[in-house]
Amino acid sequence: MGTKRQKSAHSTQESTEPSSESRTETPAGALDELDAAILRHLERHGRATNYEVGEAVGLSASAASRRILALEKAGAIRSYRAQIYDRLLGKRMTVFIRVTLERQSAPVLAAFETAIRRSIAIVSCHLMAGQYDYMLVARVSDVDDYGRLHQNELSRLPGVTRLETSFALRDVLDGK
Repeated sequence: MGTKRQKSAHSTQESTEPSSESRTETPAGALDELDAAILRHLERHGRATNYEVGEAVGLSASAASRRILALEKAGAIRSYRAQIYDRLLGKRMTVFIRVTLERQSAPVLAAFETAIRRSIAIVSCHLMAGQYDYMLVARVSDVDDYGRLHQNELSRLPGVTRLETSFALRDVLDGK
């Protein structure tokens, strides 16, 4: 099937996400047990070779390769990337920031989301239902580093009327 994957099948760190025109959404439940097993294995071992994936799920390397390629084309596998251990980079604290916006109109949400994508310290951003509009997760080195993030970035985000912050005492499932 077009691309032949050999030894280090999934070692690229570049996004392999298909364009919105070529990607087809895979409906929930459309994956069989082998596809689900492949996805679970790749989620934990993103650099596994086709041989290793096949061994883990009971397929040959070529059959695993064909299924992985089909999962990529279907959009079930969005990208491959390195998951960095932030502590080695001095980012020892996990911070949760609850954000309230002035209103939830489409332009306000779009402006906020565009701005938040530029922040290096924010590792995830979730639009929420309930009391808060967004939940952000940041990795910082210490309280002073968070103070800089708050002053230089968070307080300047468009549409924000309130920020509430909590600091994690320990990351229980970090790197699970």
